[in-house]
Amino acid sequence: MSDGPQWFDEEAGPVVRPYALIRGRTRSSGDMFDLVATVRTLGDPEAEPGDDLGPEQRHILRAARNPISVADLAVELDLPVGVIRVMLGDMRDNGLISVTSPSAGGARSNERILKEVINGLRAL
Repeated sequence: MSDGPQWFDEEAGPVVRPYALIRGRTRSSGDMFDLVATVRTLGDPEAEPGDDLGPEQRHILRAARNPISVADLAVELDLPVGVIRVMLGDMRDNGLISVTSPSAGGARSNERILKEVINGLRAL
């Protein structure tokens, strides 16, 4: 018998499902965040977050004291990327974090490389 309440069942998984964390929403301003976008906490990194934040948002604020990617946050919190994006969009809209996308120059070079690969495949 356990000493305290059982909040996690190995077979059933966590008690609160990921979609409940974002109130069933699937879209937010964070939909366009790239997986390699950098997340950083705004303001004093040592300040305690407000009481209106859930444990996941608090975890994000602690993890983002140093720049961290969206993908790394998803791994850190063990949540789907879609859930992380919605939470990050809400947090950015509330001025708690900043999200910096990779440079546009990188996207152009990736596009150039992909075109070269396609041309090479057509040449075969």
